[in-house]
Amino acid sequence: MTPNLAEDPETGERPLWPAVRRGLMCRCPACGAGPMLKAYLKVRDHCPVCGEALLHHRADDGPAYLTILIVGHILAPVIYWFYVEFRPEPLVMATTFCLATGSLALFLLPRMKGALVALQWAKRMHGFAKAVDPAHGDA
Repeated sequence: MTPNLAEDPETGERPLWPAVRRGLMCRCPACGAGPMLKAYLKVRDHCPVCGEALLHHRADDGPAYLTILIVGHILAPVIYWFYVEFRPEPLVMATTFCLATGSLALFLLPRMKGALVALQWAKRMHGFAKAVDPAHGDA
């Protein structure tokens, strides 16, 4: 089991990159052991392992924008290369890359949401700065 990412006692800051790495794996940014998501994109209110409150997140449309940005930058050069090398039929190319785009986007979307929630947790954004009672969920 990985240790909790405790805040630095001198500065009160939480480590950013280990938290984001855990978020990319859809794990709790604090302990890394508990699952962050309870459904495809539904964030748990609290980590089932360490009890860290995750209900303060405000991911909104951020994960979708990041996913579109990453998928576009990965697939645009591949589409160009594929067209130049093989000159496929338009229907074959459209079918192939629609499936690739959809699959990659569906794979990345929960990971981008996890990373964004972990970023907000590490930077104490949107209520993550307050101590929350895991039993009640109020500050």
